[in-house]
Amino acid sequence: MFATEPTIQLVGVAILREFGVVITAILLSGRSASSFAAQIGSMRMNQETDAMQVMGVDRFDALVIPRILAALLMMPLMTFCADIGGLAGGLLVSWVTIDISPVFFIQRTLETVDIKHFWIGMCKAPFLALIIAAAGCRHGLMVGGDVQSLGQNVTSAVVQSIFMVIMFDAIFAVIFMALDL
Repeated sequence: MFATEPTIQLVGVAILREFGVVITAILLSGRSASSFAAQIGSMRMNQETDAMQVMGVDRFDALVIPRILAALLMMPLMTFCADIGGLAGGLLVSWVTIDISPVFFIQRTLETVDIKHFWIGMCKAPFLALIIAAAGCRHGLMVGGDVQSLGQNVTSAVVQSIFMVIMFDAIFAVIFMALDL
């Protein structure tokens, strides 16, 4: 029983503070940054964005802002779901491998894991959503007139957004360490 408390606390803190939000952001980078770049890029290739400009529609307002708002709305919700899934997975693995009962796991998680870890993870979500959506939209708007340019920019959007997620998570870690959170 002595090793159960650190195990439960480690699972709770790691999932709520880091893994839930980072894994969600990496998945969102792969799915949404590529999608944003591909959608906007194909519009650039078909000269639909030029047609929008001729009609007086601002490309930024019509194409970028809705995608950024969608990412800002969905990332915290997805992070919350990832936190629940991560804790449930930790509960299941602890139950199967080291025979910690689910009731004990939940009870000790509530007692030993401070709610601040949840809020620290959740406060990262909007920032990461913003950089993911911005990278996808930026690379979509950079697409030239050919398919090769589209492919390169979609790939670049994913790589850049994943890199930025990792970099900003490290920056948040340093900031939270300096603030003693």
